Amino acid sequence: MAIDKGTHRWRFFRAGNVDQARMETGADIGNLGDLDLKIWVALACPVKGLEFDERTLALLDTDVDGRIRAPEIQAAATWACRVLKDPEWLVRAPESLRLDWIDDGNPDGAHLLATARRILNGHGKDGAGEVTIQDAAEAGGVLAKSKMNGDGIQSPAVIDDPVLKALATDVVTTLGGQKGIDGEEGVNQVILDTFLQSATAYVAWLDKAGPEVRDIVRLGEGTTAAADALRAVRAKIDDYFTRCRLAAFDPRAGTAMNRPEEDWKTLAARDLAPTSPEVAAFPLARIEPDRPLPLSNGVNPAWADAIAAFRDRVVEPLLGKSRTSLTLADWHQITAEFAAYEAWQAEKAGAALEPLGAPRIRQILASDAGAGLAALIAADAAVEPEMKAIVDVERLIRYVRDLKLLLNNYVSFTDFYARRKAVFQAGTLFIDGRACDLCLRVDDPGRHGTMAGLAKMYLLYCDCTRPSGEKMSIVAAITNGDSDNLMVGRNGVFYDRKGRDWDATVTKIVENPISLRQAFWSPYKKFLRMVEEQVAKRAAAAEAASDAKVAGAAQATAGADKTKPPAEPKKIDIGTVAALGVAVGGITAAMGMLLQAFFGLGMWMPLGILGLVLLISGPSLLIAWLKLRKRNLGPILDANGWAVNALTRVNIPFGAALTSLGQLPPGAERSMSDPYAEKKSVWPKILLIALILAGIAFGLHKTGYLGQWLGYGPTAPTATESAPGPDTPAQPTPAK
Repeated sequence: MAIDKGTHRWRFFRAGNVDQARMETGADIGNLGDLDLKIWVALACPVKGLEFDERTLALLDTDVDGRIRAPEIQAAATWACRVLKDPEWLVRAPESLRLDWIDDGNPDGAHLLATARRILNGHGKDGAGEVTIQDAAEAGGVLAKSKMNGDGIQSPAVIDDPVLKALATDVVTTLGGQKGIDGEEGVNQVILDTFLQSATAYVAWLDKAGPEVRDIVRLGEGTTAAADALRAVRAKIDDYFTRCRLAAFDPRAGTAMNRPEEDWKTLAARDLAPTSPEVAAFPLARIEPDRPLPLSNGVNPAWADAIAAFRDRVVEPLLGKSRTSLTLADWHQITAEFAAYEAWQAEKAGAALEPLGAPRIRQILASDAGAGLAALIAADAAVEPEMKAIVDVERLIRYVRDLKLLLNNYVSFTDFYARRKAVFQAGTLFIDGRACDLCLRVDDPGRHGTMAGLAKMYLLYCDCTRPSGEKMSIVAAITNGDSDNLMVGRNGVFYDRKGRDWDATVTKIVENPISLRQAFWSPYKKFLRMVEEQVAKRAAAAEAASDAKVAGAAQATAGADKTKPPAEPKKIDIGTVAALGVAVGGITAAMGMLLQAFFGLGMWMPLGILGLVLLISGPSLLIAWLKLRKRNLGPILDANGWAVNALTRVNIPFGAALTSLGQLPPGAERSMSDPYAEKKSVWPKILLIALILAGIAFGLHKTGYLGQWLGYGPTAPTATESAPGPDTPAQPTPAK
């Protein structure tokens, strides 16, 4: 159906501090190609790891790169709207496709309709009015398993002709194959052409060998081994003959060429093995003027095996058996012959086919097996339109069912902000009296946490297992409650989207503020923890000191003279008492000043309490508020392979909805009687009341109110005792 372009009126909703397009009508989907990519919430998502039909995602991934990108989404929407009579079917998400929905007024639609009818006929459903995903998938599966399935790939397993089967096997063995839609590796036309071209080039290279090369090649299958054996010792033999020639040139060089005596002494002082690098560095044999190279006795132990292989594979086949030494002239002859061979080898073409051997390669080229295999491949490729048509029918059914769902989790995050479980939400984690709905699968928690930490959320990474042995890792965002009892190693239960339960163990935590309530109480909890830690440290130190004193006293008692009178108990140090008095006085004075300032506020005392609370909790609340307002889903998804294009905020109210805390059911009866509650003493309450009353009294005393009430302080002037005015004569001061 044709879609009017440029006249569509888009509608948006506001969520996550972002304007997001509504995907509610067929016209919305049909005009998706005109929607500015800059206002899409996402521009790419992975094919794997989503709570979405993977086959649909695979059909959308036309370039098979493992990611769904915006142009692929646009192309899918445009194609689906073109082959349907009414694009509104795309938003109704039915499970099957009615044949009368297909627009046969255009060639693509007519071809799809004909294929759908052929699929139904193949299932014995002649005259049926609708086709299902199962119908199309089964038809495609049957065709995929047939010998001619339209992929243009012939695997050896499906070829009946033994000659063509052998050729296909040789091709796959030497050059590798390409996997077909049946899952088997086979040969396509490109691979076959490469093989035949390589075979032709290899034979031409063989025929290019001259007489000097043919003398080397006469070694047959041992030629390559001979070349390798020569290559292994060539530098060392050159070194040997050069040293011998230097010794012949000047007798003084003989001793030096055999290495100085100091080197031998150094070598003798070590634990040696025949293959030690120190031994291998010495000459190949004893250096003498113009001495032939021994091939058995008298060879450096580190090189004995290599020289033996050189003798057996090169010297004796070329120069004759029973050779015990090699002259310089023999060496020059061998290197000259192999120089031509090495040059010829450097020009080798089609080397990948060499394991087949020259006779087999010549046989293939002389036969018509290549043309026969090419004909099979062409016949297979001719079925491609039929296979593509079946896949397109399946594609259309899946797009009708799934496209709207994907758009509401890609172009916009409608499902996420409407609390309908987005495709990236893997399930719900129950832990520490709360249910966390924002859970995603992760492959590598360590790498994921590096990026996801930028989301400013409190994240739990958990390893999940099932009794069947299945394993996976998830990350859960904690967006409500506190973190007092969340720690690595704590266990919870994770329920996936299929309702299956997994044992979940916390393996890593990325800490960030969870809520304003947590931030408010955080300073007080930190203070209490600090006090507890200090008390525990002091108690441990005191216990250690006490144990040391007891041990010392016991030791002293055991070794003391029993006739010796016991030592006098140590008296209290006066200086210590004075210091304690000064400390208590200072604390009392500070408390007095504080209470005096507090009671001096009068009717503004409640504001003073509020100010004190804000002084303590205000900084923590401010920091938490700044971070909570920046909570963003984007980095968590980006770490999973998404390309999130918008700042998808998770504000405080929405975060409270994503993580629900345990609450009693409405109307439930609750008994406050706890038979195991700790017995509460009345004395702490009495002491607290006494301290409060003492503080109030002290404050009233400092402000003078208590003195006025009790009559021991200066009294305020009464209404009849006014101060002297300007017309009132001053009273004379009585004489003393």
